[in-house]
Amino acid sequence: MTLGLELQRKALCLYVLAILFAGSLYAQDISGSWQGTITPPQGTPHRMVLRVINDDSGAFKARIYSIDQGFTGNWVDSITVHDSAVQLKVGMLQISYEGKLSPDGKTITGTWTQGSGVPFTLRKVTKATAWPMPTDRSPHTVQFVTVAPGVKLEVLDWGGTGRPLVFLAGLGDTAHVFDQFASKFTGRYHVYGVTRRGFGESSDPNPNNDNYSSDRLGDDVLAVIAALHLDKPVLVGHSIAGEELSSIGSRHPEKVSGLVYLECSGTHSFYDRAHGDLQLDMIDVRNEIEHLLPTGGDPSGPMQPTEALLASLPRLEKELQEQVKLQQAVSPPIEDASLPEDPHPTTASAFAAILSGEHKYTQIKVPCLAFFALPHDLSRVFPGDAARHAAVVAADLERQTRLANAFEAGVPSAKVIRVPNADHYIYRSNEAEVFRAMNEFLDHLPRP
Repeated sequence: MTLGLELQRKALCLYVLAILFAGSLYAQDISGSWQGTITPPQGTPHRMVLRVINDDSGAFKARIYSIDQGFTGNWVDSITVHDSAVQLKVGMLQISYEGKLSPDGKTITGTWTQGSGVPFTLRKVTKATAWPMPTDRSPHTVQFVTVAPGVKLEVLDWGGTGRPLVFLAGLGDTAHVFDQFASKFTGRYHVYGVTRRGFGESSDPNPNNDNYSSDRLGDDVLAVIAALHLDKPVLVGHSIAGEELSSIGSRHPEKVSGLVYLECSGTHSFYDRAHGDLQLDMIDVRNEIEHLLPTGGDPSGPMQPTEALLASLPRLEKELQEQVKLQQAVSPPIEDASLPEDPHPTTASAFAAILSGEHKYTQIKVPCLAFFALPHDLSRVFPGDAARHAAVVAADLERQTRLANAFEAGVPSAKVIRVPNADHYIYRSNEAEVFRAMNEFLDHLPRP
């Protein structure tokens, strides 16, 4: 009798534990939509929506939307739940959030950090409480084009007839950033826009160099061109999109009629051998070291230096000295001007993978039009410190002049336009000038 009671007690305990364990799992399932209002220390409150799903492996994936600022969202680089602790990071935007899930699974209370930390509570969305999401009112259609197994890109079509133009956005943006500017060309051209992988509604494959190298991104654009049966389009890229333009212009010039670089001022677009670039040269050194590792890639094994690696060291030393000189010119550090402390986030992200997957392009073989802000509009940088402001402007002017001159000298087919005191989003700050110059360039391109 005693043994029977003992077995019953054990069975009851196991039953209770099973219920508690199941309840714990249920509480940790945060899939679905969450919403809350965040108020920065100095600024306007923003309504945020977090959408969480379980992927095929059972891990969480999420997108976050600032619905008062637009309808496009950002992929969350990582989201984890341990017991009741919830953490997420968006490396590109320097965002992190740490919160605690309530026992009933209906609220997450914690701290949102983007520069400084502020309290932020997310509440599980119901049909009755859901905020209406903003809609895209731009006159375009949207389709998704498969560019690799499991990878689809969002492609916008603003319509129009004539030669195809394909717009490529800068890092962190989507094709929707061109909604107003691109539609101005539909009277004479058929205009498209592509959102690169890892951003917006496009797929976000694992953020590694193979998935996000500049040639891989260039191949994505070529896949879209092929899928849409576009006959030698003109590619128009902003900022980091210069690497896709240069990748295609270097490797497959026969597939495009021309390239337009909208403030793609950086060595990701054209590598100046005479001056070098610290980031690109460090990528080469990293690859060289990887090739020197013994079989199996064990870094603890013997490694023999090569002439190529040794020859690169003086160049890297020179580039490091230039970086130090620039930093001293704007000391205290430039983050005092409310800029991100680290432009290369440690969180694995498409942003970081793209930066570490840049290539050196020196042979661009198609007609090009390149706009450079020379210098940039830096009126908001150190407005109360004339000396530091002047140092930043001088450094930017020197850099932009060098990059523009190098592009002009190294790409004989290029027309370079220098625009004083323009914003990095030059197609907005100097819209009329850019629109006029682009039309003139397009008018003189030979027909396919």
